[in-house]
Amino acid sequence: MKKTILSSLAILTISALGVDASDVKFYTDDKGQVFTTSAEDRVELKSKETPLFSKSSKLEFSGTHYFGYTYKDKKNLSVLDGGPKAQNGTGNFEMRRNYVQVKAHLLENPKSYFRVTLDATYSSGNSDYSDIFAKYAYLYLDKVLPYTGVEIGMAHRPWIDYEEHQGWWMRSISKVFIESGEAGHLTNSADLGFNFKTKTDYFTSEVGIFNGEGYHGKDGTTDENTIGSGNSAEWRFTGAFLGNGKTKRKANKDSYFDASFYGQYNIDNSQNEVMVNGVNKVYDYKILGLHTVYNMPNFLIAAQYIQADNDGADKGLGTSQFNGKGYSVNSTLRFGVQKEFSIIGRYDTWESENEVSKLKNKTNSAIYGVAWQQNKNLKWLLSGQSYKASDNRNYKGAPTQDWDAAMVTAEVHW
Repeated sequence: MKKTILSSLAILTISALGVDASDVKFYTDDKGQVFTTSAEDRVELKSKETPLFSKSSKLEFSGTHYFGYTYKDKKNLSVLDGGPKAQNGTGNFEMRRNYVQVKAHLLENPKSYFRVTLDATYSSGNSDYSDIFAKYAYLYLDKVLPYTGVEIGMAHRPWIDYEEHQGWWMRSISKVFIESGEAGHLTNSADLGFNFKTKTDYFTSEVGIFNGEGYHGKDGTTDENTIGSGNSAEWRFTGAFLGNGKTKRKANKDSYFDASFYGQYNIDNSQNEVMVNGVNKVYDYKILGLHTVYNMPNFLIAAQYIQADNDGADKGLGTSQFNGKGYSVNSTLRFGVQKEFSIIGRYDTWESENEVSKLKNKTNSAIYGVAWQQNKNLKWLLSGQSYKASDNRNYKGAPTQDWDAAMVTAEVHW
């Protein structure tokens, strides 16, 4: 067994150096050490091929990884919020996302498949290990309706995946506006349910029903005092005014002009839980958004507006979460022979409101930086971000510090 392991390591090393392992012979001595030259006290290692079996007609493997270093300089809290709290700076290496994905083609239609995407993320200060979970696990059936397929399982929610592949291509340094904790933190990108996805040249859409809490949220609760949990209806309708809505776009090669209306209606969402007279109750909330993006190979500009309404807040329960409005604008300037260099900028502002106290909590975030697409597999980014809460309170109304951050990021695709 020991010799087999050593032999495998040697073969991997030879392969990493670009040498065809089939042209190299390996030898071992009585101590188990591996050599590439023969001698009297060495015996040649013989390897046996181990076939890989699959019940599907085809398997596709891929990966996406975001890792880097962030230095964050936190500012003082105001005296009104229990300050002053000492200003401090922290620097951490990060593994922000680590997707490993497999697609199994199970049907005669090559566009139908089952997909599983595992994600590992490491958050400095919260744990000394990586948390691994299923980000996506769904069956995609192509053409169940004209121009329409459906995802069933832990599937994409209608909005975020669209924006990350049309309007904000820098997910490795920041989440999109609707998901960002520096804004309203209203939803996330995947959930259990189904999603009908329609694509034509000039119109695309996604419509689905989900649990509503998201892929890392708890659907309902075992608390006997809590009133049940409902589902979430979610949608995106997009006009592609320059066409090519059916194709997979490349930002540095394609021109497109889209306008979208999107939203979700979460019923009895367990993330929206409030205690009333000693009883935990859950309430509905609604999100409505408008987004537009114009892209050409050397330039992109996108803007959006979001409004969220929390039924619990409307009933005077003193919560500002899922209750507010805001906007975001981002732009990218590309240059170079293959448009491989980019200058990026984004500005977000979010204002949440407590319907009882009438206090409004306004936060602002600015992102700026440069990027270099070294090749189709690797992108490097040097960026900064500034976060400011005008009243030292975030979207939940909880005390928060202002901060500035500098980031170095490697984005890997294979």
